[in-house]
Amino acid sequence: MTQVEIGRGKNGRRAYALDEIGIVPSRRTRDPEEVSIAWQIDAYRFELPVVVSPMDSVVSPRTAIEVGRLGGLAVLDLEGLWTRYDDPMPLLEEVAALKGAPATKRLQEIYNAPIKEELIGRRIEEIRAAGVATAVRLSPQRTVQYHKAVIDAGVDIFVIRGTTVSAEHVSGRAEPLNLKQFIYELDVPVIVGGCATYTAALHLMRTGAAGVLVGFGGGASHTTRTVLGVVVPMATAISDVAAARRDYMDESGGRYVHVIADGGMGTSGDIAKAIAVGADAVMVGSPLARASEAPGRGFHWGSEAQHPELPRGKRVEFGTVGTLEQILQGPSSVADGSMNLMGALRRTMATAGYSDLKEFQRVEVVVAPYVT
Repeated sequence: MTQVEIGRGKNGRRAYALDEIGIVPSRRTRDPEEVSIAWQIDAYRFELPVVVSPMDSVVSPRTAIEVGRLGGLAVLDLEGLWTRYDDPMPLLEEVAALKGAPATKRLQEIYNAPIKEELIGRRIEEIRAAGVATAVRLSPQRTVQYHKAVIDAGVDIFVIRGTTVSAEHVSGRAEPLNLKQFIYELDVPVIVGGCATYTAALHLMRTGAAGVLVGFGGGASHTTRTVLGVVVPMATAISDVAAARRDYMDESGGRYVHVIADGGMGTSGDIAKAIAVGADAVMVGSPLARASEAPGRGFHWGSEAQHPELPRGKRVEFGTVGTLEQILQGPSSVADGSMNLMGALRRTMATAGYSDLKEFQRVEVVVAPYVT
């Protein structure tokens, strides 16, 4: 493990971003049509290793249904506009029309409306009625308050997601969520995160989680590095958490916890590299914010952007490049990696000679600083 001297009083590890990693082809290649990118967590199988990030700019009940139809999984944010307003579409259109810095203040005002518990059940039932897997997100702070409504509505996968989620939260103000006890008492698979270190991931795996989110979420729209100074480059974070998955399998007698890379993947190449360094699936937001069906109308923001005291995100304009189907499955009309994300992943795996995702995690990689 390489330690770099920052100064006489502090050393630090050299960590790597996905941009600095390159995938090395092997001695054999395959036809892309013979490559499987299917992914399964608990009893749920998905043809695409894509989990769409719980952001109002990307996931509505309608887009969650469409992503499910295409073979992926979309997570609805139960602390977003869809559980605060009966019809949030006029507000989403207003947010898309906002100009410049005032957007953050207006987002705080809009999201100040209370969550309506009856809307939680209604939104879940709306997605379930379409016959696709339902996944919803709550923050650790609101999980205890609203989890019963979520379970009663028949959710399939429960996501507990925050900027940083730990198995041991210390608070003198309120009784913290006991993740291990909470997950043990549920009958549905739980995905928790984010985390970015081996130790934090190992503790989350010991809670009984079915999956762990790697990263701080938000991706292109978050400003956590600028506001808090917190950052761990994604290639290193994913690799460290994948090592925790391996060691936890030995510790638990074979229990496999899925590693889901969350944030920092804007192109198809980023997705391929995230899996190459150890992820089982990816959670993405910004690539699908460019879809014509996206509620954000080409704008993108996460829950960090509307924090009432310390916003750690911003509204970003990406524009529109195509439909959800075109972005996920093609065909692509551009050469920048923003469309046909899954077709590109299949071709990368075929070029490297691997037939499925677990095999592809063994691919050779190199440190290759990005050169324009």
